[in-house]
Amino acid sequence: MKGNKKYKSCEFFIYFCNAKHNKKDMNQEFYKIAAAVPKISVANCDYNADSIIELCDKLSKSEVQMAIFPQLTTTGVTCGDLFHSEMLVYAAQCALLRVVEASRAWDMSLIVGSIIAYEGRVYDCGVAISRGEIIAVVPGNINGNDSCFANGNEVDAIIKIGDRRVRMLSNQMLPVEDVKVAIVIGDDEISLSLKYQAKGQVVAHLGARKASMGSRQGFIEDIKARSLELFTTYIYVGSGYGESTTDHVYDGCAIVAQNGELIAQNEQWQSESQSVVAEVGCATPHFMNVANRNSAKSKESVVANPFLPDASLAEAYCNDAVNIQVLALMRRMEVTWCKNLVIGISGGLDSTLALLIAVKVFDRMGLDRKGIIGVTMPGFGTTDRTYNNALVMMRSLGITMREISIVPAVKQHFADINHDINVHDITYENSQARERTQLLMDIANQVNGMVLGTGDMSELALGWATYNGDHMSMYGINAGVPKTLVRRLVEWIASTEQDEACRKALLDVIDTPISPELVPADSDGNIKQKTEDLVGPYELHDFFLYYTLKYGYRPQRIYTLAMEVFAGAYDGATIKHWLTTFCRRFFNQQFKRSCMPDGPCVCGLSLSPRGGWSMPSDASSAMWLKECESL
Repeated sequence: MKGNKKYKSCEFFIYFCNAKHNKKDMNQEFYKIAAAVPKISVANCDYNADSIIELCDKLSKSEVQMAIFPQLTTTGVTCGDLFHSEMLVYAAQCALLRVVEASRAWDMSLIVGSIIAYEGRVYDCGVAISRGEIIAVVPGNINGNDSCFANGNEVDAIIKIGDRRVRMLSNQMLPVEDVKVAIVIGDDEISLSLKYQAKGQVVAHLGARKASMGSRQGFIEDIKARSLELFTTYIYVGSGYGESTTDHVYDGCAIVAQNGELIAQNEQWQSESQSVVAEVGCATPHFMNVANRNSAKSKESVVANPFLPDASLAEAYCNDAVNIQVLALMRRMEVTWCKNLVIGISGGLDSTLALLIAVKVFDRMGLDRKGIIGVTMPGFGTTDRTYNNALVMMRSLGITMREISIVPAVKQHFADINHDINVHDITYENSQARERTQLLMDIANQVNGMVLGTGDMSELALGWATYNGDHMSMYGINAGVPKTLVRRLVEWIASTEQDEACRKALLDVIDTPISPELVPADSDGNIKQKTEDLVGPYELHDFFLYYTLKYGYRPQRIYTLAMEVFAGAYDGATIKHWLTTFCRRFFNQQFKRSCMPDGPCVCGLSLSPRGGWSMPSDASSAMWLKECESL
């Protein structure tokens, strides 16, 4: 049924915090609003309804008048194609109705994100609820062909939810006595145009912000700017703990801003339900002259290490990065009921960071560190330096230590496939990497645990991993961390390490040349196979990667920028050589990224095919290499 003309645009929301249901007078000077972030479970609608109800019970007792929840609270935002599952649509409706019934006991109103099905389509909606009634459904205006949801811009209908009939209409203001509320869903800029009608009133933004290192403060400034532009109260509530950590972490960002000022914000990196409550004034709007507003953006300055924060921001950025990894791994362990992690400890940077994150996770979850099984697997190229650092770190951190030499098994493998052990080719190297991965996977089966991958984002970009060897794991904790940032994070964690032996080992790991150690050491027992001699300096590759992913720059522009920022460190011929290497490997190694394990985005950029970098494995690099040749 399409829109029923008997309904006027303001009538459907008359009960939302109406005085006859609420002892509080909506004309009062201040209005108590909560931005509520429940802990959820992806696609577990019963669990999510319980979380919403539990949080609302607490807020109601605190005399909160309106509670605003994140986008798709009943299901979680990371359900993907499950949003089109009949089972999930039905379960979301049942969960929503449970919340509606529970709301009879609350002297407040709430806005909850949920999927709503109508005429064979699924919509991403904000649902207004008060005292046992569904007052209105506001569908999001979804743009783009890759969305899971239908565009609600043209919907104006009376729909049924259970035995209730309610209006579903986008682009509408929701009158609440003297207060108007505009609901914004996700990145819905069409509905956001309604904000101009909401000056001096309330904008409820139901979102799902993906966390990235150092991004929160900039996001807060954006929300403050929106509230100032509208001279309004702007509440943003984003999805939090419990969302899938397949590729991203959602930090449950809850912000209340009014007229350009930050009124309240929640604490980041929480693993339980939380809320932030603010008393805000909803006065008659004033008007500002914004005709001369300058909206031009300043050009971002180019730096040699774009993935690393400035010194003044280093503490906050490193703290963000580590917390993203910690919460991601915590959630993955909770979902899989995992109590044991298996990590290959080589004494190199990547496995060191993975180990440090695992220790932080176990401490935060109250688990015995002995549930972390560190396995050092010396082979033909293992040096005393890396071997001893691996042992010192594992011993100092109090984890379970295992040592398994791969030499006998690999020699047998060489005999099986008739490979000459003196030929140090790719077969020689990859056989070792795959043997190590097999050991880790089988040990994980023994202890009913999972293998924590150690490979980083820079290695994924270059394809510097053995396919189905160190390329594979059950969760790639470093997949969103470029090599330059891995080094910085290990250094940052080392600065807080209390155990002197461990701290000394960490600092030596930082100073150790990067190497897979797959060929024998030199005559003095030192690392012979140095990665940066073979594929190039990681500071260059991370620079190339950043401007490729973030801006899509062509080789000519990247080369020009690199010549500017690396002047005195690298000459033009060197930059050209490694840029050519980057372009060639970035294209022809895409097939490894197409089946990379889950892992969290940390720095705002991702190589994951599930929402990060999307590129066919058959894409040709010819044009890029041709331009590199012309430099």
